[in-house]
Amino acid sequence: MARKFSNLNLSNQEGKFEIRKMRPNHLPYVVAIERQSFPQPWSYSLFLSELSNRVATYLVAMWEGEIIGYLGLWTIADEGHITTLAIHPRFRGRGFGKRLLQYGLRFIQEKRCREAFLEVRVSNWIAQKMYQELGFQPIGIRKRYYSDGEDALIMRKEL
Repeated sequence: MARKFSNLNLSNQEGKFEIRKMRPNHLPYVVAIERQSFPQPWSYSLFLSELSNRVATYLVAMWEGEIIGYLGLWTIADEGHITTLAIHPRFRGRGFGKRLLQYGLRFIQEKRCREAFLEVRVSNWIAQKMYQELGFQPIGIRKRYYSDGEDALIMRKEL
């Protein structure tokens, strides 16, 4: 049986990085990051409804006590699905997104998922590169997946 969620605390000479389960009081910060990260951001109410979704787990990344990012995961049967991932623009390029996603992948693996899936904008080369570094491989395209008409690249990783 999978372990219960526990916070991850990592400290180093540069500061303290934590991953916690997302709570409703985190949502104003999450939505602010969402709006700075995506052309069609999720709403506060969508995030709030996801927090009560029984197949979903949402996490926040914190640096020195400040919410700097978040990750959404769904676990259905033996599949994990990355629903969303964003890091505040001020904190990008420092490995926080990769560390958060690695934690999420371990989390869904503990829930007995054998593979993970995600969609990423075909124009988002930076995210695609990170996903490939973590073992995700492109497996297809979802045409006009995003509300602005952009296609999504479907990526898969065996766990």
